Parts: sequence; structure tokens; C-alpha cells
Amino acid sequence: MLRIALPNKGALSEGVVTLAREAGYKVRRGDGDLIARDPHHEVEFFFLRPRDIAVYVANGTLQVGITGRDLAADSGAELAELLPLGFGGSTFRYAVPRDSDLTPDAFGGLRIATSYPNIVMDDMAKRGIDAHVVELDGAVEISIQLGVADAVADVVQTGRTLEQAGLKTVGDPVLESEAILIGRDTSILEHEGVSRFVQRVKGIITARAYVLIDYVVEKSLLDVVRAITPGIQSPTVSPTNKEDWVAVRVMAPRRDANRLLDELSAAGARAVLVTDITTCRL
Repeated sequence: MLRIALPNKGALSEGVVTLAREAGYKVRRGDGDLIARDPHHEVEFFFLRPRDIAVYVANGTLQVGITGRDLAADSGAELAELLPLGFGGSTFRYAVPRDSDLTPDAFGGLRIATSYPNIVMDDMAKRGIDAHVVELDGAVEISIQLGVADAVADVVQTGRTLEQAGLKTVGDPVLESEAILIGRDTSILEHEGVSRFVQRVKGIITARAYVLIDYVVEKSLLDVVRAITPGIQSPTVSPTNKEDWVAVRVMAPRRDANRLLDELSAAGARAVLVTDITTCRL
């Protein structure tokens, strides 16, 4: 039985459950349930605190898990990042009062409040700086105002919370984070259940990023429209009942869909259709 850890709450939880369901797994649980079983796929999903998932995976209790890259890094556990999942993006940044000239390289002897002490201590060590880390369990942005810190280090998405607290980010991001699939090491990918899960999730991630574009065009314009929509490999070109026309099907980035429709129409393509992809294998 494959055992997979999922976040039980927090920003990643809903997106992770949706991803697993779209990948064809039964992830149904009642209020307060810690386990959801999918006997058809021989999978058990364990809903755990996002911060604890790395620990359970690192010690081999669970084969794989999904958590944030920031939480995995702060755990200090020896882990392998098996697959970035493309959502839950954030950065880990330092912040100081808006009127301060402090930068991370000048934090020597200062107090840094954070909920991610290991990330901060590792970064300070790399910079050769001796700073005092004040470990807090959330709401670190208020710590400067309350006089327990000189700077803070936290996960930043929009930055609005820091701005409301009168803070500004300084220095480059310490870490770029997103939801990731983790394992104890890469050898777990040889596990049949893990391999299947990874391939299915990859299919969903790709499907979210691409659409199918279908259109018909005169053969004489084929080179022109191929240049507009080259596809991941190459377009599929099929004959139509009009001798001088062909039908073209191609995968294209979702973000470019409207621009490509404009360009295809201007180039002479007709009956241009855009279709969502549910899942795929490349």
C-alpha cells in the first residue's frame, strides 16, 4: 500500500487535494479524518501538518509527500525533491522597517524574527554573519513593532501583510518556494505506485499549462501558420474534403491562446477552436 502525505490545512491544502483528484485518485475524507483510502489504486493519503510532512517522509514512515519547498528546507531533513507542482508560489525574504537602510549583509548582532529558523541560520552562515534568530510561531511581522526583533524573515506572496506592518523587503529572495513532491531519495521513483502517481500528476500539470488549438487553413499558408503554432513537437496536419485545405491540431501554451488566435486569424486560418486538455502524457 502506497502511503502519501498531504497538507491537512494551509494555503497548499485545497490545491493538493484537487490535484490528486484530477489525477484520478479517491481523496475523500470526513471532517477531522486523518486518512483517506483509495483501495482501487492501493493508496492511503495521510493528512498532516504541512511542517511535519518532511519529517515523516525523511524517516521512511511515508513514501512520498507534498509540502512547500520552504517547509521542506526548514525541516533540515535529508530529502529529494521529486517534482515541482507549479502552484503555491512564494518567496522567502527578509524585511525591515520602511525607513530603515538595513540590508541582510548588515544583520550582524541583530535579532531576526522568523518561523523558519533553519533557513535563516543557514543563510546567515553562508553570509558569514552572526545574528540572533528569534523563533516565533507565525505573525512575525509584528515582532519589530513589539520590540523583540530588528528584522524579520518570512514567506512572502503579495507582500501586503508586510506593507501593512510598515515593513519593506530587502535583499534578494533567500528561497523561491512552491508546492513540491518529496521523497526520502530518488530511488522511490522506482516504486510502481509512486511512478504512476508522478506520471499522472505530470499529466495534470501539463494539461493545466496547455490547450489544444484546431483550425483549417489553405495548404499554401501551412508554413506561415506552423511558424505561429509550432507545438511541443510539431503540428498534426490532416486532409480535409477541400483539396487545397488542411486541418491542423497543435498543443500551445494556455497563456498565449488569445494572442495565437489573433495571429492565426490574421494569417488566414479559419474555424479556429481552443479546447481544454484534461490530462496528457508527452
